[in-house]
Amino acid sequence: MRVALGADHGGYELKEAIRKHLEAKGLKVQDLGTYSADSVDYPKYGFAVGSAIIKGEADLGIAICGTGQGISMAANKISGIRAAVCSETFSARMAREHNNANVLALGARVIGAGLALDIVDIFLKTKFLGGRHTRRLNLIADIERGENI
Repeated sequence: MRVALGADHGGYELKEAIRKHLEAKGLKVQDLGTYSADSVDYPKYGFAVGSAIIKGEADLGIAICGTGQGISMAANKISGIRAAVCSETFSARMAREHNNANVLALGARVIGAGLALDIVDIFLKTKFLGGRHTRRLNLIADIERGENI
């Protein structure tokens, strides 16, 4: 599995912990920055993570900022990206099973590293269930294309 990983300054330390965790598991990690705790703008990193998925460079993405909210909003502006902010494992599982989320957004100022690693593991190993959920994702795609539902 190939994982795109990006964070702003608020998520830098957590990004580094997640990067090391994923590499230790043998996953291919595309580290899209930031590379220090110096202040940067989160939209750049949310866009970079989402773009890596759309370009086929990564299978899933993880985007981190202070709350996870802003970076998820930026990633979700990319057609085909379904970024979900998760602060516990149940939401991470459901985001994959029901919503086929392809970007996990985390808030480094909301959760600690231990919980974040558990959330990441659940998100990456959980598969989309399909079925009735596919119909709902198709409705989201219709909205994205400007079609009435």
